[in-house]
Amino acid sequence: MTNKPLMAKATAVWLVDNTTLSFKQIADFCGLHELEVQGIADGDVATGVKGFDPVASSQLDQEEIDKAEKDPMHKLKLKFNKAAVGEDKRRGPRYTPLSKRQDRPNAILWLVKFHPELADAQIARLVGTTKPTIQSIRERTHWNIQNMTPIDPVALGLCRQSELDIEVQKAAKKAAAEGVMSDDERRKLVSTEQSLGMPDEPRLPSGIAGLENFSSSDLKQENEEEDDAADNADYSDADSFFNLPEDDDDEDEDDNRK
Repeated sequence: MTNKPLMAKATAVWLVDNTTLSFKQIADFCGLHELEVQGIADGDVATGVKGFDPVASSQLDQEEIDKAEKDPMHKLKLKFNKAAVGEDKRRGPRYTPLSKRQDRPNAILWLVKFHPELADAQIARLVGTTKPTIQSIRERTHWNIQNMTPIDPVALGLCRQSELDIEVQKAAKKAAAEGVMSDDERRKLVSTEQSLGMPDEPRLPSGIAGLENFSSSDLKQENEEEDDAADNADYSDADSFFNLPEDDDDEDEDDNRK
């Protein structure tokens, strides 16, 4: 039996518009990511999706909603549906509606650009595409690469934020097992919630970048080298050292005195 309501995203739209439930309560009930529900409330996600009433469709009781509104820790419970008993998860490639298939290359470009650690199989699971298409976009040999723009597949509705986070976490574990990662790589391989909660990495101003390993001993050594060079200089010819010009006026005065 599935634990998600029918038309989960449309149900989330209805709950956001008609209840005071928290984003987390709606996300847990509809099987979405909390940030995805926040995007629905902000109008950035599920634009144009008509809300689906879970009470009218016998998926949720009004008493259950009232209880959850009073207690933010209460989790909504889906009503028992006999028709869903024994239902197996459908296997096979993800189905992408015809209206969104033209957006898949842009989503692939976004994943390749911002999550290059994802394998082709992972990207194929997220947006429902083929490995040759992914490879052509990676190598920038796609026939329409010049007109493509990287767009978040979650914003396009091609996958859920929770699904993207799961694939990124899998890639993070694999990359961590292969070697040590830098801070930037580590931020790319964590979920959105973890990335937002990580402290900012202190960065040096651009004017003194590259001097983080410079020490006072280096300055002392440089001064000693300059002193040694000055001691070894040849000052036997003082005139050449000062490079004084000849004064013709003095010679003329001497001649006049004679």
